[in-house]
Amino acid sequence: VQFVESGGGSVQPGGSLRLSCEADGFFFSIYNMGWYRQAPGKQRELVARITDESITNYVDSVKGRFTITRDNAKNTVYLQMDNLKPEDTAVYYCNTPLYSDWRTQVRFDSWGQGTQVTVSS
Repeated sequence: VQFVESGGGSVQPGGSLRLSCEADGFFFSIYNMGWYRQAPGKQRELVARITDESITNYVDSVKGRFTITRDNAKNTVYLQMDNLKPEDTAVYYCNTPLYSDWRTQVRFDSWGQGTQVTVSS
């Protein structure tokens, strides 16, 4: 199982970024997917989830600003991030949530390198 994240960068507050995560090694289309982030000195948190039927959920801190989508033909999940804030600064990862709530356990204990998002003026 492999995840390859890309699309991060440095932006000013209010800016936008679109992250991509290409997955390999499992039957992507039947699994729920999620975007996680980890800021320096903090625990990893799950911020957006999408089911195999493309039902989406967001943690309150990103609701209305982030949009998760998936393309099963490309084994890829995306995270459109708008109106970015300094508190969104973190390394972002994708993986397969084990639960249907906001616990961070995953089905496949294999993490990609992540992609750094930095929001600063």
